[in-house]
Amino acid sequence: MIRTYIDSDVIIRLLRGDTEGAHMLRVWEADPQMELWIGALQRAEVLFHVLPGEERLTGFVLRRFRTAPVTEEVVDLGARLFSRWNRSHGVDENDALLAATAVLTGGQVITMNLKHFPMPEVRATLGWTRPARQ
Repeated sequence: MIRTYIDSDVIIRLLRGDTEGAHMLRVWEADPQMELWIGALQRAEVLFHVLPGEERLTGFVLRRFRTAPVTEEVVDLGARLFSRWNRSHGVDENDALLAATAVLTGGQVITMNLKHFPMPEVRATLGWTRPARQ
């Protein structure tokens, strides 16, 4: 089983009604090889930007994931990844910490923005390619 870290951009699109995102979440949940996780900072990104009326759905969606902590080891590797990739690819602190979490646990990342995960040591996959549908 592989830890699969879902980036906050995937969850936010799902919460905003992207039907392809809802479909993909069901596919990932049904895959016996995937263990669904979210990084602590990605969880914070989602919760800090909940719109009025989304609280219940957000809680329902987030309960589907285990949350990985931000450890000293994650921060140290994340800082190195940020330093290497921020200027060239726009990798921000949260992306770097999620990438570090995936590397340190042997996991993979599902994101809507592969540009933020250019690191050769990170296995990153695009969540889906179709535009959001309502």
